[in-house]
Amino acid sequence: MAQALPVAPGFAKAKVAVNPNAPDAKPVGEATCFACHQLEAEHFTHTLHSLGLHAANKADASIPVCETCHGPGSQHAQAPLTKGSILAYTKNGGTPIEVQTKTCLTCHEGGPRDHWLGSIHQRNGVSCSDCHNPMAKFSVEGSLARPSINDTCAQCHKDVRLEFNRRSHMPLPEGQMSCVDCHNPHGSLTGPLLKTNTVNETCYQCHAEKRGPFLFEHAPVRENCLNCHTPHGSNQHALLVAPIPFLCLQCHTQLRHPNDLHTPQSLATGAHPDERIMGRGCITCHANIHGSNAPAGPKFHE
Repeated sequence: MAQALPVAPGFAKAKVAVNPNAPDAKPVGEATCFACHQLEAEHFTHTLHSLGLHAANKADASIPVCETCHGPGSQHAQAPLTKGSILAYTKNGGTPIEVQTKTCLTCHEGGPRDHWLGSIHQRNGVSCSDCHNPMAKFSVEGSLARPSINDTCAQCHKDVRLEFNRRSHMPLPEGQMSCVDCHNPHGSLTGPLLKTNTVNETCYQCHAEKRGPFLFEHAPVRENCLNCHTPHGSNQHALLVAPIPFLCLQCHTQLRHPNDLHTPQSLATGAHPDERIMGRGCITCHANIHGSNAPAGPKFHE
């Protein structure tokens, strides 16, 4: 007696999706779908969803394939041009984005998607299919709509992608990191969709030496790394928001040393060069600017 095939993990509970626009429609099976959608079927063949659903269907014939995501297809088969007769994952397919997302979350809820509801992507009408395409294998992993995570995000965030072209930037263009190293596109407790609770905690994932604790802490550093740095790319050294010494002088002016306001005229090429801002500027002497445990720590010296 032949042993029954095991149901593919993750697809064992697949069922026909609910289509609110066609409550009376009945399942028709993938053979009916393939009769018209042969090209889509060929693209779908090598995807993770296809392999999993077909394996589950062979183990249990009651598990649907196409209709797991698209809902019962009888009304669509009778009137293919009627919008809403099938769950469509396009902007003008007749299926509301909320229904599209709810269908995907039937299997993919929880984990990184715990905070999808209320996230900035959800509030702005982003659907799963804007970033993912399970019907074709465009990416190595994640069923993405583009070859990589960074290319997928750049569909909308073109301004951020351009920031990585600046002379000082995070190593994203070089392929050493991706957007999801810092962000969770499926939602988080923070506005910019950070994977941690604060900007600093996100930065400390790689820059652990800046975490401390320090006997003498630099208040703007402890408050937020973005007080001095821009996270994606900058035309200044070390992703700074302004060149040194002018960055430091935004806070430290008319107080002890320096006791005057430096301007571009104070640089080596200016009319009145000042030795205190030559080379690396303030951090020539105040090298431990992120915090110090040294005896001269209050001044952040070596």
